[in-house]
Amino acid sequence: MKHIFEKGSREEAPTLVLFHGTGGTERDLLPLAKRIAPDSSVLSLRGNVLENGMSRFFRRLAEGVFDEGDLVFRTQEVSEFLDQAAKQYGFDRSRLVGVGYSNGANIAGSLLFHYRDALQGAILHHPMVPRRGIVLPELSGLPVFIGAGTNDPICSARETEELEGLLRGAGASVTVHWERYGHQLTPMEADAAAAWFQEHFGL
Repeated sequence: MKHIFEKGSREEAPTLVLFHGTGGTERDLLPLAKRIAPDSSVLSLRGNVLENGMSRFFRRLAEGVFDEGDLVFRTQEVSEFLDQAAKQYGFDRSRLVGVGYSNGANIAGSLLFHYRDALQGAILHHPMVPRRGIVLPELSGLPVFIGAGTNDPICSARETEELEGLLRGAGASVTVHWERYGHQLTPMEADAAAAWFQEHFGL
């Protein structure tokens, strides 16, 4: 996968894995990573799927309708890439915190839905429910931050609450931060994610 790796100043800090939104690149969330965890190493990925020339992490059939088969395949692809990257760059595979926005938040969420040890924690900005009707892995105590907008036209409040319930049901420790905006990632939401990260992973 196309990606950027930037080594952080503190090896004991978790490595952030960044997942951009539709049409983004591996550079989009680098400023957000600096805001959240300036001392952490960063691995930022570019999605391998193109939709009308825009990069994504998995295919969709329509707005809000995921291609489940492709989602499962691409989730495995990302998981295996993280295994390879840990060996290539020498970071601790068990100390990864996913940071995703929109489509990127959905693939990060899908990692949680499918692989118990894929991530040590996750910051999901405006995610949807990746899949329904499956049994999630045991996520006891795994911390998850969800940033949501009460006026988000793509990800409804009901969708956010459903995702929160599914993750909590698997044992995850979920924090939901609401903004009275739409699908955009606001500075206030980024600051809330940074504060959450310091609370759970600050050294």
